[in-house]
Amino acid sequence: MITASDQRQRGAAVAVVIAALVVAGSVAAGLVLRANDVRLYLGGPLLAGSWNPRLEPGIVAPLAVGGVLVIFAARVADGLPWRRLLPVAGVAAAAWAVALAVVDGASGLTRGLESTHDYLDDVARAGSVAQLLSDYVAKVPADSAAAWSTHVGGHPPGTLMTFVILDSLGLGGSGWAAALCIAVGASAVPAVLVTARSVAGEDAARAAAPFLVLVPAAVWLATSADALFLGVSAWGVAALAVAVRADNQQLAVIGGLLLGLTLFFSYGLVLLGPLAVAVVVVRRRWRLLAVATGGVLVVVAAFALAGFWWLSGLLATMERVNSGVAAQSRPAAFFVISNLAAVAIAIGPAGVAGLGQVVTRAGRRTAVAVLPLAALAGILIADLSLLSKGEVERIYLPFFGWLLLATALLGRRQRTRWLIAQAGTAVAVQVLVRTSW
Repeated sequence: MITASDQRQRGAAVAVVIAALVVAGSVAAGLVLRANDVRLYLGGPLLAGSWNPRLEPGIVAPLAVGGVLVIFAARVADGLPWRRLLPVAGVAAAAWAVALAVVDGASGLTRGLESTHDYLDDVARAGSVAQLLSDYVAKVPADSAAAWSTHVGGHPPGTLMTFVILDSLGLGGSGWAAALCIAVGASAVPAVLVTARSVAGEDAARAAAPFLVLVPAAVWLATSADALFLGVSAWGVAALAVAVRADNQQLAVIGGLLLGLTLFFSYGLVLLGPLAVAVVVVRRRWRLLAVATGGVLVVVAAFALAGFWWLSGLLATMERVNSGVAAQSRPAAFFVISNLAAVAIAIGPAGVAGLGQVVTRAGRRTAVAVLPLAALAGILIADLSLLSKGEVERIYLPFFGWLLLATALLGRRQRTRWLIAQAGTAVAVQVLVRTSW
């Protein structure tokens, strides 16, 4: 007789096999396209980076940290008091991300941020915050007299403004920038746990906690400014979720302000909207959604008064991206599929298996499924928009934690095996591919 547990395991296995075939097919298709002189502008056939197998002494770090997490993470998640679990999970996530990055030595933490295409390259010429905001849109076009670097021109001013402020405090340079990105990015783990507890209960949050920490996406958490987007947006959703649970207008305002700020880190994060709606739908506190929306509008108005209008920036950025050589050369049909393959790698086998549970009829009926489904909706809209062709293992980073909540539906008896698979995937990516970040 086939039990419910057997059916869940079978569904998880099917999801992982399908994802593996999509990844393998995308890699094969990417290699064929490159052989036919189609420029993908990725470095590799799927992920942004070059195929570069290496075995450096730094490999000891992720093996040691990963081993400890595989052995103890589930036990700690189950037994530690809730208030202690949150900071411990954040510290563990930071440790895992740093351990992966230092496979290439200390420079692995700062290499991406030091690129001439990244934010720090423009800090010295940004001027004051007021000047930065008032001149921002004029410098977005690639052919403007003083065009921003690639990443700055492709995003709103929030990230550059953050690094300018950091520099003005005497904390300039890639080291301090990396420390900020790691700290804020890792703090997303307790934020997601707080949200999960508010929406689906503490048991679900504790079950997902080890997978939120030991995730392959950590390869990009310690090395890219997108970790800032991840942390700020996660705490915005968390504040709103707690506000809904406690019927607290002040927290709803805070959530709205943080989510509004998120819009000025990345235009694409408007697609976190389904998450904000999802945490409200659970308890139908529509009044608090309106309050949070007011908070978002306050941030938008503040930036507008300071000289930056979000919509003008978006239109200028879309024109720059669409007129660029990479956007025109990258084949849309390939990236619609390969983007999802990159997501599968980033969330790992356990994340894929959890999503396999969520999309089944039984999984969709659980409260756990609400947040992963909302995040998945945002990713699918982003993917089909074709505004991001490739590099989504970094670009979609703010969505991955919410997808990983689906791991709460995985059987507890198989948890250690899934954690080993997660750690193995992360280490494999780190040592086989020299990522761009």
